[in-house]
Amino acid sequence: MKAVAAKRKPESATLSHALHGLALPASVLRALQKRGIYCTPGISVEHQHLAKRYVLRGVESGGAVSDMGRACAFVSPDGAALPWLQSLDSIAVNGRHAIILAESLVRVEMLRTLRTCELAITLHALTQMPGRNRPEVTSTLFFRGRDGVLPIDLWKDEHRALRGKVTPIFYNRAGEVLHLPQRFEEAIRKVTAAVCCVGCKHAHVGVPPVAGGLRR
Repeated sequence: MKAVAAKRKPESATLSHALHGLALPASVLRALQKRGIYCTPGISVEHQHLAKRYVLRGVESGGAVSDMGRACAFVSPDGAALPWLQSLDSIAVNGRHAIILAESLVRVEMLRTLRTCELAITLHALTQMPGRNRPEVTSTLFFRGRDGVLPIDLWKDEHRALRGKVTPIFYNRAGEVLHLPQRFEEAIRKVTAAVCCVGCKHAHVGVPPVAGGLRR
């Protein structure tokens, strides 16, 4: 089985990651579950019967404890905040916060272990396939940051005022700083705040609905 896994094409792993989010080891998933952090980065295709169109559905979710955090959120391809369909209230913390619907969207997902962070930014859009009524999801990886370093312990109360103002610093293998995509910097700062928001019960990136409903 190990030999079969080793031969898997890198591009197939990348496509799976783009659609379903960060590929995390079972040990990390168990650690998140043990700490009560629930993040649902998956994207689905939904049909609006009255409007007679398909949309993408994502759920802004996640939160943090002191030593760990995970969160995902969604913005438009130009980096603007998307209005949620509805916010989700719950007695539980570090779970689902808002449902987002759009015809195309960008997912910003981050995992934090103490000060070390993983970041993935992916574009998702609907593509009509010949001979099919239901469109397919086309996913593109915009940015992947590994082993980024937070400059400060943002999860501590004394640094609460800095949340939403800083991001992890990522390097390439040669030690050079990787520049974050400029149009997504605000969303990255807010998701950084989310993975440091201990006992999170609110959306950090999604905004209240606007007149006209679904944003294209």
